[in-house]
Amino acid sequence: MTGARRTSAGLDEAFGALAHPVRRRIVESTIRRGRRITELSEDFDISLAAVSKHIKVLERAQLVSRQIVGRDHLIRARADQLRAVRVWIDRQTTFWERALARLKADLEKAP
Repeated sequence: MTGARRTSAGLDEAFGALAHPVRRRIVESTIRRGRRITELSEDFDISLAAVSKHIKVLERAQLVSRQIVGRDHLIRARADQLRAVRVWIDRQTTFWERALARLKADLEKAP
């Protein structure tokens, strides 16, 4: 698999994982510090098993990492993977802002 295809597959998985509001909230709440799965489950009106499944999706997308300390499983957002998502979004934003600016300039020149 080429680097571009690997990156594309990683982005597909990342955007798929981030498409669910529970998973987005898990990522948001683990950016500043690692949190235990049991602690995370208190933030949601779903079972601990459901939170665990969401975390597994985020792990497969490499958006969070798990550190096992004794019986605790600490979940932490992975800044490097989130940065890759942001870079893609920034590229798209730049492209569309430039395209729309050119369109606006063309429309303003039209009689």
